[in-house]
Amino acid sequence: MSTAATTQAAPARQVWPLYAAGFTTAFGAHGIAANLGGHARGAVTSLLVLGGLLALYDGAEVVLKPVFGTLADRIGARPVLLGGLVAFAAASALYAVADSPGWLWAARLGQGAAASAFSPSASALVARLNPAAKHGRAFGSYGFYKSIGYTLGPLLGGVLVWAGGLRLLFAVLAVLGAAVAVWAVLAVPVVPPLPKARQTVLDLARRLADPAFLAPTAALAAATAALSVGVGFLPVSGRAAGLGTVATGAAVSVLAACAAVVQPKAGRALDHGRLTTRTGIMAGLLLTAAGMGCAMLPGLTGILAGAALIGAGTGLITPLGFAALAASTPVERLGQTMGAAELGRELGDAGGPLLVATVASLTTLTHGYATLGLLLALGPAVTLLRRRLMGR
Repeated sequence: MSTAATTQAAPARQVWPLYAAGFTTAFGAHGIAANLGGHARGAVTSLLVLGGLLALYDGAEVVLKPVFGTLADRIGARPVLLGGLVAFAAASALYAVADSPGWLWAARLGQGAAASAFSPSASALVARLNPAAKHGRAFGSYGFYKSIGYTLGPLLGGVLVWAGGLRLLFAVLAVLGAAVAVWAVLAVPVVPPLPKARQTVLDLARRLADPAFLAPTAALAAATAALSVGVGFLPVSGRAAGLGTVATGAAVSVLAACAAVVQPKAGRALDHGRLTTRTGIMAGLLLTAAGMGCAMLPGLTGILAGAALIGAGTGLITPLGFAALAASTPVERLGQTMGAAELGRELGDAGGPLLVATVASLTTLTHGYATLGLLLALGPAVTLLRRRLMGR
């Protein structure tokens, strides 16, 4: 079912704040996560505490994204977007003003809850402000700026922490959240909620169990799992091969850069009919699986090739997955669908590294890469086998 609520793409000035919101959540998540361990000495007293602080942000998103997605359908995505951005600014300012371990926990929880509100709302607005024929390009651009946030977060966050400590980073995030909120107030149009038929819990379960929802969401979760594994474990492989921090940092940058470059191109290819969501997602999963295979090779060449293929594969999957979800969702349920899909991504974000770490602890990291690579390739392999059997 098409979700196009408009026949003409919104002017660029109306969607730029949505891209900025995507950048904000990515920059905030990775900028702080990359610097907590080494620069929050009074608050991070052990690896267990560090793990708790890192999980707090993602945990809030897992619980609250579907809730705020449903709320966006009920009262409109724009108010939820604005409320989330304001709350993100307030939560960031909390630790910037009150520098204590307790307030750091509160600020991190508040940031995660706020991102749970404005992230699915921004995705829903990207779909609502563009016709179905432009969804690929729109989600490709949205994913591009999120990837830029993921890329620059650790780098610029490290510079800010070096210059003024962790409180300066939180202060900059507070200003960023407030600035994007003001920008959205001025530029993002009011998109009223649409009337909808009453939905029971059974109706919701039936819709979320539909392959039209499950397949793209599973692909998005797989892509996020691979991305997290690449960012987290490729530097470990580099250090094991005797590479320095510059080389391992370059590998992560290659991964993020490839993901950022591929997303808009994949979106445009979808809109122009040169690519279908099914074919593109399958190709993306196979590319990502090949990247895991390259990561198994020793030395810099294997790490860089793995990073490039993982980045390209995830960059291909992400805009196509969201476009497929938007195309199959009733427009009045977009927020709910985007929130549920974001939940799937968060589970992949946590599950991928956990799977690889578990396998690596029992065997080796190479076996961990192999396990995830096989799982990534399983979906396309089953699809191709099913097509072949049905064609006979």
